[in-house]
Amino acid sequence: MPTSSNKQSRHAPSGEIAVRTERRTQLIDVTAAVAKTVHDSGVQSGICYLCVPHTTAGVIINENADPDVAADMESALARLVPKDSGYSHAEGNSDSHIKTALVGTSATLFISGGQLELGRWQGIFFCEFDGPRTRRLRVKIVPD
Repeated sequence: MPTSSNKQSRHAPSGEIAVRTERRTQLIDVTAAVAKTVHDSGVQSGICYLCVPHTTAGVIINENADPDVAADMESALARLVPKDSGYSHAEGNSDSHIKTALVGTSATLFISGGQLELGRWQGIFFCEFDGPRTRRLRVKIVPD
């Protein structure tokens, strides 16, 4: 964001991306939506912070070239943390909380040349573990 002195503003643009999930467990590629948010910010160099403000959903960076990778991750997490395993939490979604703790609720990416610095095969996935629901992915962009 240029100012009158043609320097970048120190203001940190922020926003939210709404994510609608269709299944109880689902990894959704949100790379394009995050990239658009970065582009729209006008920031050429900086950091993009992502945060999921939910206890049963997360965010990861992984391969997005082959959709089988996301499906494999969903399956592997289901095997590692089964839905019904004698948990004490009365809501019946303890597995969702545990999966979220494993994948995490935040990610940090560099911005260079106005674009996210992702590896050739990398993408950003919103990870739903207790859907279907409408969720939020918070985005904060901090210029250098």
